[in-house]
Amino acid sequence: MYHTLEFHSVRNVDLEVSPTQPLERLCIRKGTRLKAQLKPYVVETADGLVETVDLFFEDGTTARALRFDMFSFVD
Repeated sequence: MYHTLEFHSVRNVDLEVSPTQPLERLCIRKGTRLKAQLKPYVVETADGLVETVDLFFEDGTTARALRFDMFSFVD
């Protein structure tokens, strides 16, 4: 299921286009809305546990290990 996400701040994210190609950089601006499928998980850091998510966009690209506090759900 795709969800519409709105990002809270300007962020550069690395996109996986294909496993055989190098990562591409995408600048996501504040207020940008994108549709994506989510795969949430928790990562342990020096500051404690952090909720993260892999985003699978409609165009087939993937952004990995983004923090949940970067965006909110629109729908």
